[in-house]
Amino acid sequence: MSLSRHPLAAALLLAGALVAGPALAAEVIAQRLATEHHELRLERLATGLEHPWAVAELPDGGWLVTERPGRLVRIDTDGRQTRLSGVPEVAAGHQGGLLDVVLHPDFGRETDRGENRDWVYLTWSKAGPGGHATALSRGRLQGDALVDLETLFVQNRFVPTRHHYGSRLAWRADGTLLMSIGERGRPPRAQDGGDHTGSFVRLTEDGGVPADNPFVDDAAVLDEIFTLGHRNPQGLTVAADGTAWSTEHGPRTGDELNRLVAGENYGWPRVSRGNDYATNQPIGLDSAPGMRAPVHVFAGRFAPSGLAEVGGEAFPAWRGDLLAGGLRSEQLVRLSLSGDRVVEREVILEGEIGRIRDVRLARDGTLLLLSDSSDGGLYRLRPATDD
Repeated sequence: MSLSRHPLAAALLLAGALVAGPALAAEVIAQRLATEHHELRLERLATGLEHPWAVAELPDGGWLVTERPGRLVRIDTDGRQTRLSGVPEVAAGHQGGLLDVVLHPDFGRETDRGENRDWVYLTWSKAGPGGHATALSRGRLQGDALVDLETLFVQNRFVPTRHHYGSRLAWRADGTLLMSIGERGRPPRAQDGGDHTGSFVRLTEDGGVPADNPFVDDAAVLDEIFTLGHRNPQGLTVAADGTAWSTEHGPRTGDELNRLVAGENYGWPRVSRGNDYATNQPIGLDSAPGMRAPVHVFAGRFAPSGLAEVGGEAFPAWRGDLLAGGLRSEQLVRLSLSGDRVVEREVILEGEIGRIRDVRLARDGTLLLLSDSSDGGLYRLRPATDD
């Protein structure tokens, strides 16, 4: 189609509002995958996504997907893709760009006071004095655009490096928002309470500081900080019982599953189960007083990204288990917990979709996955059927 002969289509494309692909039915990648408790079917819902980073399910059954170069894509249930305008101007490059996306808990319904809270929350890499920072913004979804875009939070120190942004988001039942910030390749800063680098922050829905944050009365630690001593957490979920869990990249091995407890220090770089990239020698100690130990250390170079707790009726034998995605390993791993102990571990996928960037629980209890590549895809795991 010649854009010069179709000025309306040209205008929409230039505005970044429309990228219409062919309508696609779910493509079955594997009819039956056997696991210890369930037989699964793996489906591909969308393709052609450039390094997708996160997915959020919309009330109408469609999805919002972030692409790291700086695009937010709405995918309809028939496979049609639309790029939304109004997203932040990200500093894309290396591991930076447009990163996590979550919807406000009241998205799609009016509150008791008749308020519209169709807010979409995004994390992204922001350019500024001295380098880049992990930032949080929100905009209201209206048609094919985000409107009323506002920046709610920016980490307090910019860094010249282009990696370890962290950047996962998860809502707590009290309406506060957890957000991970990686240590940006500056390990000692993860132990500096005056630096958001290498921490989880806890914010109100408007980006403010909750009055009961653990360090609000500690002059040595920033008020927003919930936990500190983290390297690069890229998996985050709040379980049905209210506990918060995160998966975190170690250096060379030593990837962790952590239970997040307000006010705790998780050790990096004083405590680590990983090794130095150059020397392959251990970094820090296995444990130290005042440092909270990981619940689980993944074998080998798992490279975690994406984490979800299983709920609903689709996979009853897995209810309450955690599913962790892996990048380098290309694995989806199920972890069954008893308190703070992993009592069962099972590899569910290994290589079927490549590098797994995100794992989300859909409203119907099935699982949504994103593959990280220049031609990435959106996938769904559901119970196998006999048809």
